[in-house]
Amino acid sequence: MKRSTNVMLMLLRSSRSLYLITKREPMKKILNVTWVNVASVGSRTFVCAYCGNQVASEKGWDGNTRAAGMPHGALRVCPECSGPTLLAGGDQVPGVSYGNTVKHLPPDIEKLYEESRTAVGAGAPTAAVMSCRKLLMHVAVEKGAKAGDTFQNYVKFLGDNHFVPAGASDWVDKLRTEGNEANHEIVIKTSPEAREIIDFAEMLLKVVYEYPMRGKAAVTRAP
Repeated sequence: MKRSTNVMLMLLRSSRSLYLITKREPMKKILNVTWVNVASVGSRTFVCAYCGNQVASEKGWDGNTRAAGMPHGALRVCPECSGPTLLAGGDQVPGVSYGNTVKHLPPDIEKLYEESRTAVGAGAPTAAVMSCRKLLMHVAVEKGAKAGDTFQNYVKFLGDNHFVPAGASDWVDKLRTEGNEANHEIVIKTSPEAREIIDFAEMLLKVVYEYPMRGKAAVTRAP
């Protein structure tokens, strides 16, 4: 049972990687498959990590374990995109990305932001913080900072040039501290710490990229 579960986890994580690589294609095209011997079992509600929809699915398989202390497992097929999700003991694989999507991002910045969100959902908070560090360096350079500078100077650049909203200086200091610890010291970051950093990154990306484009679109639509 344990071996079968490990194989299933590897398959699910591999399919999640496929989704990330081909993220711009609709998931239905990626997993346009008919699952064999799918049963109608008890309905389970969850947020599908592949398509992002909250769904209720009764299609899939239930698994029993003979090992003491091992959680009962359920695998459900998403009715929207056919992606398989393992639900066991309160855990979900693939995990749902933390935070919200941001529109109008440059491709490299969008990729790093999505990597950070996915890392939190996968239970890798230290990787998420390091990815956010890289993300903010890209934002600074894209907005005019010189390439090859230090992370602290990039954070200072974003603050000094008013890309960080007024009153958010505490966030800038926290980002500088958390980013340096994750990258240079033997410090394991926690999920709450990573979520805070992604909250800040999301806010910053919306202020720098999404809201200006939405404002231009609103002016264009005005009579």
